[in-house]
Amino acid sequence: MTIGNDALSQPLRQGEEQPFLVRSLGPREYALDYVQRLRGGEMGAIPGLLGLVVLVILFSFLQSGFLSAYNVENMVIDGAPTIIMAMGLVFVLLLGEIDLSAGTASGATAVLAAVLLVRHNVSWIVAALAAGLVGAIIGAFIGWLRAKVGIPSFVITLAAFLSFQGVTVILIGGGGSILVTDHTLLALESASISDYMPLWGGWVLLAVLVLGYAAVKFRTLTKRRSSGLATEPNEVALVKVAALAAGGALFVYYMGINRIVTHTFLTAGQTSEGVPWIVPFLLILLFALTFLLGRTRYGRHVYAVGGNDEAARRAGIRVDVVRVSVFVICSFLAALAGLVQMSAQAGVNSAQGGGNTLLLAVGAAVIGGTSLFGGRGRVIDAVIGGAVVEVISYGMSDLISGSNGPGWQLIITGIVLLVAAGFDAVSRRAGSRQ
Repeated sequence: MTIGNDALSQPLRQGEEQPFLVRSLGPREYALDYVQRLRGGEMGAIPGLLGLVVLVILFSFLQSGFLSAYNVENMVIDGAPTIIMAMGLVFVLLLGEIDLSAGTASGATAVLAAVLLVRHNVSWIVAALAAGLVGAIIGAFIGWLRAKVGIPSFVITLAAFLSFQGVTVILIGGGGSILVTDHTLLALESASISDYMPLWGGWVLLAVLVLGYAAVKFRTLTKRRSSGLATEPNEVALVKVAALAAGGALFVYYMGINRIVTHTFLTAGQTSEGVPWIVPFLLILLFALTFLLGRTRYGRHVYAVGGNDEAARRAGIRVDVVRVSVFVICSFLAALAGLVQMSAQAGVNSAQGGGNTLLLAVGAAVIGGTSLFGGRGRVIDAVIGGAVVEVISYGMSDLISGSNGPGWQLIITGIVLLVAAGFDAVSRRAGSRQ
């Protein structure tokens, strides 16, 4: 209930508490307050979102087929492993730590799953669980060395980065690669071109997504108002829901277009349409991890330790346990990313998880808005940053042909990462002056 100034001026009866003023901001006041927070250094995902919009518009003008349904599908499929790995790295970066081994850990766990599937004929469920369990054990060991032994995470994970490359080569053996034919795992990333959600399934998924987001959004606003906390106006919340609905509808419509004309190797009667199965998988991870960070005591502890670990310790938070846990989550999600990459490639090879795998994932998290200095970031940052990385990759690969194409992709991605880190540093300095 809103209490006016007249109520505050009335004398209190014995035993009554002083009421507090709750003032709901209108759209104009909210906009001014938001601008003030941006000037104070609370940039969040704004740079990443603006960069994504600018890049999409730029490449759309430069290439007529950049936003074709086939291209959009491939960006989603190819970007999924990077996004999943970046989700895990967000947890580590929130504590001001780094995990350089996430890429090669994803490769080693994926190769382990492939060996179990192909050479030992275990079910895909057992192979996937084994990969996830090994990933969690890797994270627990790295976290223990960091929290209990006190070795810097940079040193630990650099050593692990090198070691897991060796493990991958040993597990592969002399063959150099292992082909995976399990239909269930391959369907995750549409390695088999007929594996998509039914057309109606995409629209049902969108309806559940929009209605669920709206319900959570307005329930949160109602609870905050009843507790006397500042909230955004209903108009702003409605705009966010409408934007999600419009963007989602456009994506589902695009994925409903038959991309058969591009796949000339398909036989007559086959279709290539529908939302890839990796999309609901990503959404489940996004919602679960967002809930974990934003709605649980554990999430509050992660932010507290990332902001000031000594203050968190004095507040009774088990800092070492939190520190170990973020590495467990990171390595577990790296293992999931490895399985998804295996699905996209229909197999694994001796270079699995190497190369630029880790750097692109770290870049995705930072470009999306997660701070390298700890204490600031969200899981959605990984999705935004991952989208930026894929847009650059596809845009530059189509724009620049020849042997220099991959080099220019890396240069542009590096520049975008540097700009994102610069925004992070400047916003922190601006916030410290407030």
